[in-house]
Amino acid sequence: MDWLWWVGGAVLFGILEMLSLDLVLVMFAGGCLAGAVAAGLDAPVGVQFLVAALTSVVLLATLRPFLLKRLRERTVLVETNAAALVGKEAVVVSTVTVEGGRVKLNGEVWSARVDDALAIPPGTEVRVARIDGATAVVAPLVGG
Repeated sequence: MDWLWWVGGAVLFGILEMLSLDLVLVMFAGGCLAGAVAAGLDAPVGVQFLVAALTSVVLLATLRPFLLKRLRERTVLVETNAAALVGKEAVVVSTVTVEGGRVKLNGEVWSARVDDALAIPPGTEVRVARIDGATAVVAPLVGG
């Protein structure tokens, strides 16, 4: 009846995996199932633990990276915070030069600068090229 303990461990790891969602504990559940098979074949307890441990390590080293890669391919990356502002349009509030200036971006006033010697006057629409710390690096809209 040792195999029942192993199956119970696999179920417990499976439940905990549902809470963590990091694909580690499910690999331990797989190791427990391998231990249950070893117990079902009347292997000594030490061999059961060895089979469970080795199976868990093999699953962690081989199956988990494969599953994580597939999961990341299916999940769309949604930019958040400052990274989400790159490519957005803004309006110059005070003249923007290489030293600085201000733009209204996403409803907020941001410090801004340009990469070239161009000075952009207030009221001009610009596009955010990148965010550098708390400063939006902008460029004038082309054709608009």
